[in-house]
Amino acid sequence: MTAPKRIQRKRTRGWRMPENTVYVGRPTKWRNPFAVDDGFVYRIGALTTMARGRAEAVLLYKRGLAADHYQLRYEGGDWRTNVIPTSVDDIRRELAGRDLACWCPLDAPCHADVLLELAAMEDI
Repeated sequence: MTAPKRIQRKRTRGWRMPENTVYVGRPTKWRNPFAVDDGFVYRIGALTTMARGRAEAVLLYKRGLAADHYQLRYEGGDWRTNVIPTSVDDIRRELAGRDLACWCPLDAPCHADVLLELAAMEDI
């Protein structure tokens, strides 16, 4: 059996998502809520930053999962607390052994890689 992998979704005519694949993009509960250059300032614990690139957005997602919540504000407004919609237990239970699909190029950082890593973790 091969290890689960990331699949890039395509808009090509006739393309179908492979069997045993879960879409983890924006409209799903598996989405990365940290969008690149969306104007929000995010705070997770001691880290306060904006997601200025894919790698930063993925790092924020990884830290957000560990903290299970984050704060954000827009243009100097008040801080608002949001909860990450999924837990590591949810990820391991529902995504283990599955391929994950999103729109990110395969050679670019993607939160699906974080999900794959967590889904593959063994019980300690």
